[in-house]
Amino acid sequence: MSPSLSASPTSAATIINSNSLQLPATKSPLVQPITKCTVLPDRKSTESDLKLSVSDLPMLSCYYIQKGLFFPPPHIPIHRLFSLLTRSLSRALSFFPGLAGKLTTNPDDGRIFISCNDVGVEFIHAAAPSLSLQLLLRPSHDVPMEVQSLFALDGAVSYDGHFRPLAAFQFTELGDGAVFIGCTANHAVVDGTSFWNFFNAWAELCRSPATTTISRPPDLRRNFFGDSTAVILFPGGAGPEVTFSVGAPLRERIFSFTNAAVRELKSRANRWEHDNAELYGKRIHDKKLNAKGEEISSFQSLCAQMWRSVTRARKHLRPEALTTFRMAVNCRHRISPPIDKFYFGNAIQSLPTTAKVGDVAESELWWAAELLHRNVAAHWDEKIRKGVADWEAAPRCFPLGNPDGAGITMGSSPRFPMYEGNDFGWGGPVAVRSGKANKFDGKFSAFPGRYGGGSVDIEVCLAPETMAALLEDEEFMYYVSTGNEGEAVDAK
Repeated sequence: MSPSLSASPTSAATIINSNSLQLPATKSPLVQPITKCTVLPDRKSTESDLKLSVSDLPMLSCYYIQKGLFFPPPHIPIHRLFSLLTRSLSRALSFFPGLAGKLTTNPDDGRIFISCNDVGVEFIHAAAPSLSLQLLLRPSHDVPMEVQSLFALDGAVSYDGHFRPLAAFQFTELGDGAVFIGCTANHAVVDGTSFWNFFNAWAELCRSPATTTISRPPDLRRNFFGDSTAVILFPGGAGPEVTFSVGAPLRERIFSFTNAAVRELKSRANRWEHDNAELYGKRIHDKKLNAKGEEISSFQSLCAQMWRSVTRARKHLRPEALTTFRMAVNCRHRISPPIDKFYFGNAIQSLPTTAKVGDVAESELWWAAELLHRNVAAHWDEKIRKGVADWEAAPRCFPLGNPDGAGITMGSSPRFPMYEGNDFGWGGPVAVRSGKANKFDGKFSAFPGRYGGGSVDIEVCLAPETMAALLEDEEFMYYVSTGNEGEAVDAK
């Protein structure tokens, strides 16, 4: 056994309320919870209340974030692994005390804040003996519904953090020995950047039990427009309603794009496809061009192709109707002065780009890519501050969803360290997946490709008839890899 994986028994100060579980009705019968406990921070928090920011408050109507990782079979007994995971989680919570607290509303002014009161997080140990990596990561197939049962706190809306844990974790053993670690976190407390920074810190502490520090500590200052006095009032304490239909039929797939495919899309978007290879390489590495923001990025190019292909696949849309592509933009480095890149909390804005359906569906790639690029390239301090001012004039929750059936909402990012830094001590992850939270027709999430090197995976949720049409789109499928996505992984 690797010395880094040695661990002493878990103490009662770390875990409380350990008990056996009854299977919830919403869970797949193939995933059986074994035990459930509350994990506390290993040190008492000294943090004062953390006020929700102008970027946190709109997320109160969203479901919790649900993201997790598949890992190869660990080489230590499961009972020792459970102890190792809970002890390292306890230590990680001491660096991220907001996740171990609760939401509180000030009765006098309606201000909502995170009380760092060390109430802890939920941890579930489950088993799925009939499931395997081969079954759950089948290439060129829809994501199996069983993946949704690998996460805790199903149905929790962020406002529920007033009376439910702000985070919950589920460790699931599969029948082939592989394991899945799923994290569910309150979206009014963290955005994707904060979420994955915490995940990385937990893994770092798990693989190095003797260390007393983490390499990327979070910035707990509430300096993303922390001076705002705006509040959202919820009469009677009922909380906000989810803004989209939860029960609508959906198909979900992971589409993978190799680095070569993404580079080709970028070349088309920038209209370089007729350049020779030497000139193409020079353009790719031209730092002066990149600094000026004149180059359409790889991800913008890929998003433009997704927008065009999905809009074509939505056969019911009229050419004169409007379609909107929304991207979540990280504002940490875009405001002046910038805030810390490891700022803990939400520091994002949703950036919509709108055009006519007929124009998007029939245009060349570069046309749609330029629309997206110009919008993102202009979104800096002035635009961000205007967005904040507009929100403060009429505080409201974020209207997540696709009410007109013509929208796409792109979340997450291929830059998030999902594979990088998430080795818990027995090998890195083999795949990333998400739960059923915040999914609707047109909800996409971007992940780094499993094999790195600039490859990208896009999790796509669409109405069944739209997904069927997208799979028949020859231009789109030309760029989709049939090997990287969910490639059947042998756990042996």
